[in-house]
Amino acid sequence: MAQVRHRGVALSAGTCTFTVVSAYLPASRAVRTVLPSRGAALSLAAGVLLPLLCAGPAFAEDGKKKEPKPPAKMSTVGGDLLGRPGTQVRPGPDTPKLPKKLTGKSWIVADAESGDVLAAHNAHWELPPASTLKMLFADTLLPKFDKDLEHKVEPSDLEGMGPGSSVVGIKEHLTYSVNDLWLGVFLRSGNDAVHVLSAMNGGKKKTVAEMQEHAGELNALDTHVVSPDGYDEPGQVSSAYDLTLFARSGLQKPDFRKYAATATADFPGEVKTVKKGKDKGKKKRDSFEIQNTNRLLTGAYGLEPYKGIAGVKNGYTSKAGTTFTGVAQRGDRVLLVTVMNPWAEGQTAVYEETAELFDWGFTAAGTVEPVGTLVAPKGVEEADDGHAGGAGKNAEEPEQAGIAAGQGSGGSDGVWTVLGVTGGTLVLLAAGGLLVHRRWPLPELVRRRPKV
Repeated sequence: MAQVRHRGVALSAGTCTFTVVSAYLPASRAVRTVLPSRGAALSLAAGVLLPLLCAGPAFAEDGKKKEPKPPAKMSTVGGDLLGRPGTQVRPGPDTPKLPKKLTGKSWIVADAESGDVLAAHNAHWELPPASTLKMLFADTLLPKFDKDLEHKVEPSDLEGMGPGSSVVGIKEHLTYSVNDLWLGVFLRSGNDAVHVLSAMNGGKKKTVAEMQEHAGELNALDTHVVSPDGYDEPGQVSSAYDLTLFARSGLQKPDFRKYAATATADFPGEVKTVKKGKDKGKKKRDSFEIQNTNRLLTGAYGLEPYKGIAGVKNGYTSKAGTTFTGVAQRGDRVLLVTVMNPWAEGQTAVYEETAELFDWGFTAAGTVEPVGTLVAPKGVEEADDGHAGGAGKNAEEPEQAGIAAGQGSGGSDGVWTVLGVTGGTLVLLAAGGLLVHRRWPLPELVRRRPKV
């Protein structure tokens, strides 16, 4: 049986690398080490074997999991501090302490408008992205197809999906609108919808190439695209920094914002024969309701909706763990938070840590010195507000270097303000340039909340 590695521990499984990008996560993340074969065990002296069994590679002597170490050197796109391992933050006198026990391998808190990175942890660590990569897929392909365009699904459209892929339920030989397909991508993280749209775009190879090219245009240089749906593939990586760039770029598109903020929708089902009533004997297409797998948006599975949340995308695979990029608004401030692969056990850790970082970011904004910036796309320059480009210079000052996660940690104030998500500010891409302080509407979410 093939072995894969999950968080540094060898697992015996044939299917545990299957992508499962949905609201449902395994009830337990318990793992076990793979012991030597019986023949090998018999050939080892007890004094040699016992220590091996008592201290596996993923556990410290006290039985606690060891946190994996990031590379010593990472990209410095956006500022020198962002290339350093560990937590980077430059607090002022009134800056609240970062939340305690943040366990994400990598995370970032950024102002969506100015691009200021308020704090980060291993921001450029190249890690498997899971379905958060679908943000790049959507940002690349959304402009290509009219949402009312209809497409009849051929069997070849669905070929090449990884076993165990998350799906929205697309059926061969049935017709779907592009709008239907995008709802399947954003709400159910449907790999089937991704593959149909890729087929419409000329195939997986062409789509992957265009995604990679677009990542380069956005200066997302940590990203290597192998599969358009985020399914685990050798060499497929991204970073918290890059995922945040994808979200920021995508959110400038009205359709991207609308789909990302939609909590529930009706999706076309199968064609059936009506058995009763005046339409008896006629063919009619059913529909079924789908719900967004973003738990901070829907409040599903034991979580409260985060007040002010307006998307963006979650993901899960065995290699990536849980990943999430979110956008939320408080007053006129819009923040982006990305968390990749929390080390903490539990189904909701990625959402809980994201919410804590949002709370911290909204309180810290205006009191903290940026540690970097979300860079503009190639060939485009953002207006200098005093922060852009400053992170690299500040990184040369020893006393301003980032602090480790264990230093200066504290609790968030935990106060969530009720927000009307009706407007905000973001740097907008338009006519080849960036327009600053232009209003863009985050969708009103109340009408899209699932019925209780």
